[in-house]
Amino acid sequence: MTEPTSTKRDPARCLVVHPAIKQRGTNDDARDPTERLEEAKGLALAIDLNIVHGEVVTLNKPRPATFLGEGQVERLQSIIEDNEVEVVVMDCHLSPVQQRNLERNWKTKVIDRTGLILEIFGERARTREGQLQVELAHLSYQRSRLVRSWTHLERQRGGAGFMGGPGETQIEIDRRLISERITRLKKELEEVKRTRNLHREARRRVPYPIVALVGYTNAGKSTLFNRLTKSEVYAQDQLFATLDPTMRGLVLPSGKQVILSDTVGFVSDLPHELVAAFHATLEEVLEADVIVHVRDAHSPDTAAQKADVEHVLRVELNLGEEVDAGLLEAMNKIDLLAPEAHDELVQQAARDDNMIALSAITGEGVDRLLATVDEVLSRSRETIETDVPLSDGATISWLYRKGDVVSREDNEETAHMIVRLDPADAERFRMGK
Repeated sequence: MTEPTSTKRDPARCLVVHPAIKQRGTNDDARDPTERLEEAKGLALAIDLNIVHGEVVTLNKPRPATFLGEGQVERLQSIIEDNEVEVVVMDCHLSPVQQRNLERNWKTKVIDRTGLILEIFGERARTREGQLQVELAHLSYQRSRLVRSWTHLERQRGGAGFMGGPGETQIEIDRRLISERITRLKKELEEVKRTRNLHREARRRVPYPIVALVGYTNAGKSTLFNRLTKSEVYAQDQLFATLDPTMRGLVLPSGKQVILSDTVGFVSDLPHELVAAFHATLEEVLEADVIVHVRDAHSPDTAAQKADVEHVLRVELNLGEEVDAGLLEAMNKIDLLAPEAHDELVQQAARDDNMIALSAITGEGVDRLLATVDEVLSRSRETIETDVPLSDGATISWLYRKGDVVSREDNEETAHMIVRLDPADAERFRMGK
């Protein structure tokens, strides 16, 4: 009997290069180039590339033609040939000319950081909105480039277009076809946005406070989300394990019910095409009553990652006031710290009302996070004065359960009550009257 022939391809052999530019004067200066290389490797592993070599290449400034210097291009060419490299990941932004020239010199595929992140998003997006957003981002990125034919235009899912498929010769894309496809995608996304707005309006009619988890990719947001909501959202120790926003109900220690939202992870040098395309998804953060910034306390680059997240919140979402006021910081992964560092961070968090040291894996510190969210929501409570019939025991019970009863005076028929309620609960009470 003849064995069936497998059509599954082996992972492409990959070289990862992080160019470290001297004296750039940007936030990148605060980052360890070795850590940046490891992050780039993590991005490559996220789409199952087989990394055969990775290195940091130092240069004074990028060359217009090839980004790297001539000697560096030649040296890397030897590594590519010796290791039979099929894909080179350049952890930087390449111009179309630089990408084309490197491919000609090295006789292999070359993708930059933007292309790599777009590829990951293309594989991970699950919802219809996510798929449309990824495809729109792909097309916006590729419109000005000379690349391989876009076989993914014929596929149902968004994304993909660098790593495989037929027609991988170097050809110029039909710009008219792409422009028409972009127009159609934007129309479809407008319909999706309208649907999302209807869902938001429905939530406002039965208003619950929204708590949004934001943070650098792989900081542990989805793991924390799962522990808090007892859900099973996909969570792995990899970059961009989840992309599409997920929302679940959560009951706080006071009995208040909130909606917890797990959003897409951020990353340094996030492609502007993706920021624009995923704006509808990120808008969930704009609706949030409390923003919890989940940070990887174990990462040596945690401070730089914080700066990247806050930059997106400030610049892309116009949340500068909220950032300046101080987000809740959930310092996650303290179970990975050495005992001395663990104790020091726990003590630091105990002195800071907006910082919580926790482990989403072990559960340490999670109760304090919930109590802190509860307390933050209570700060903005409204004071209402109302008369409730004594026969309406359900409403009186609800006010005691949901709010702080400041005073109560009963007469023969009614209870005159002054109650402090969360804005969402105050609105629910007014709508129910």
